[in-house]
Order: sequence, then structure tokens, then C-alpha cells
Amino acid sequence: MKKVLVGALAALLLAGCGGSGGGKADGDLTADQIELRFTWWGSDARHQRTQQVIDLWQKAHPNITVKGEFKEWNGYWDSLATTVAANDAPDVIQMDELYLASYAERGALLDLATAGKNLAITDFDAKALATGAIDGKQYGLPTGVTTYSLVANTDLLAKYGVTLPDDASWTWDDLKSVGDQISKASKGEVTGLQSWGFDIGGVNIWARQNGASLYAPDGKVAIPADILAKYWQYLLDISQQGIAPPASVSVERAGAGLDQSGTATNKSAIGTWWNSQLTSLAKASGQNLKLLKIPGEGRATGAYYKPSMFWSISSRSKHPAEAAAFVNFLGNSQEAADIMLTDRGIPANTTIRTALTGKLEGTDKAAAEFLDSVKVGEAPRVTPNGASDVEAILKRHTESVLFERETPQQAAEAFIKELQAGIDAA
Repeated sequence: MKKVLVGALAALLLAGCGGSGGGKADGDLTADQIELRFTWWGSDARHQRTQQVIDLWQKAHPNITVKGEFKEWNGYWDSLATTVAANDAPDVIQMDELYLASYAERGALLDLATAGKNLAITDFDAKALATGAIDGKQYGLPTGVTTYSLVANTDLLAKYGVTLPDDASWTWDDLKSVGDQISKASKGEVTGLQSWGFDIGGVNIWARQNGASLYAPDGKVAIPADILAKYWQYLLDISQQGIAPPASVSVERAGAGLDQSGTATNKSAIGTWWNSQLTSLAKASGQNLKLLKIPGEGRATGAYYKPSMFWSISSRSKHPAEAAAFVNFLGNSQEAADIMLTDRGIPANTTIRTALTGKLEGTDKAAAEFLDSVKVGEAPRVTPNGASDVEAILKRHTESVLFERETPQQAAEAFIKELQAGIDAA
């Protein structure tokens, strides 16, 4: 899929597609009959909610028809790359952080700051907005934000008589100790920890807590190999010591999806997750789960806002003002928020989030309240062009470390070299 994306976007670059396709994003809305194309990925439930929002918008703008184009994740990116390369991109695009730079840096996306009166961003947290900005230009409006967390099964903790330290000040050594207590108390029934290392969130947190970052501002890979090696050494240690499952089990669960994870199946008492996944995990596990802050935050802030996804606008849209007004409705309308709820993440719009939190219940409410309780730092540098497959590279090396095909140091050096090569080739 990456080859399709790169090839299609290369064609886009050669075609000279930068710049708006017609009109100004901050201009007056037309009274003519027009059509906006709007594309997104997701489940059937998301499609239904999104169509309800579209219907609301069209009632207020009867001259503007919004045509929905939705797909599953895997087919979405091939389709988008093809339409963008053919100068036939949808006007409004649901965008992911991994691909934002790939499109923005080739001129395919509109700088939303040019939308003026048609798109307000004043109610969005500045650190959340920064997740969609590149070189001072706002290419994505975050639909929602999430933050890295631990999810603890309090029923299992009670069953094995294990008490957690204060998560405001605990360390990674504390987490290892708690995991060890649970594994030993259960006598092999469960592991204290669920292995991680299969998503980039953990690497970002580890780097930031150690005074580094995955990427430099110029988009080069910046994480020192020794810091990354210590991350993989920690994961190898908890696997070898029985605190987390053996490599074969961890890899199988990581590839099987949320419902088959150690957390969801109650086979691991504590696991790393994005806080917005709490409700899905609780439904799958059928037990009481609690969100905890990541260890090490008492020493250095690693936490940050991860955008659930973005709203972006094609730079070639023939109706940029109307597209901006529609995105404004998606991001700033309480009516739209009451329909979408947390389907696209906990709202990045702080006014909407406050109003919505009061309407949420149970784990949805807990996830929203947890987000507000976490001290977050500045947003990491947006994934550079050429690095969109970073998680596939990470997963491969995590597996190699767990199976002891590579040492942590070898994995770190190979990961950095491979990731940088992709960026250089883009």
C-alpha cells in the first residue's frame, strides 16, 4: 500500500497540483446548487452517525449536497492516493496523522488558516491543533484527541491482593514490580503485564521521558539508539521474567486485534492503551477496568495528545469556502457532537468536550475525565513524509527482540537506519 501511495503522490507532484482549485476558503458561501464530496473510513456505526450529521448540515444549507464516500481502512488509502493523483480528490477528507505530511508536503491539502470566517479554531486546545500543523500551516483539524495510558483490571488486582502505587509518581521499575507480584500470585493463570511495543505511542513516550524525540523538527530520525535499545530491553526483560507473556503469545495477540488482547481476555492485569479505548476494552473483558497514568511522568513529561484523526480539505477543491464551512460544522457544532459523541475520539474542541462530558456515562465519562487529568507536553513532530509505515517497522523489530533474533541494540540501530532511509527516499 505504501508503494501505491508514494507512486500516486509522486504523480500528483509532477502534475503540479498545489494551490486551490477555485474560489477562496475565506470567501462568501455560494447560493448556487453545488456538491461537496466527503470521504472517511470506519465502521457501519460511524457511517450511520456521519450521515445523520450530513443530513443536519443539508437542512441548513439546502443548496449544498454532501456526497459521502466511505470505505474500510485498508482500501481507503489506495483510493485516496489514486483520486488525489488524478486531480479528483474529495473536497473534505478524513485524514490520519501517519499520512498528513505525505499529502500536505506535496501540496494536496489546504492550509486551514486561510479559511478565515468560515472555520473557527479558537475553541481547540493549542497543543491539539499542533498535531495537525506542519511548518506553521494547519493542514488538519483534529476531530478528537487521546493520550497514552495504562489500563488496569481492578478485579484481577483485588483477586490477587495487589495494591498499585500512586500513578502520579510511580516509575517503570514500580510497574515491573507490580507486574511481577501479579504473575507470581496468579501462579501462571494471568500475567501481570501485557507486552507492548507494537505502536509508536510507547516509543514516543519513552523518548520524551528521556529528553529525546523520535523525529527532529526537520523530519530526520532523532532518537538515540541507546535510548531505543533500553526501551526494547525493558520489553525483553518482562517477557523473559514471566511478568509479560512469552514472545509467541504476545505477537499472536498483537496481531489479532483488541478483542483478543491480554486486557480484553483478562489474561493480563495491566496493559498500555490509548485512553479512548477504555470502553471497548471494558465491554470485551466484562470486568472493572481503570485508567492509570504512564509510569515515569513524575520525573519528565512524556505524555502528549495523539489526534484520533483529522478533518482536511483538498487544495484542489472547487468549493473551498463551502468545504471550510462544513468542516466548521463538524468541529464546532454541538448538534454534530451530540450525534458523533466519542466515535472519532474525545473532542479536541474544549468547549464541545466540556459539554459532552456531562452527557457521557461509565467508561466514556471516565475516559474523558482522564484526558483532562493528564499533564501533556508539546505535540511531537508530525510523522514525516516517507515514515508512514513506522509502526510496521517497529512491530517487526519488536518481534525480533522478543524472539531474540536481534539484541535490543541491534534492533535500535536497524530501526533508525530503515526509518531514515524511507524518509530520505520520499
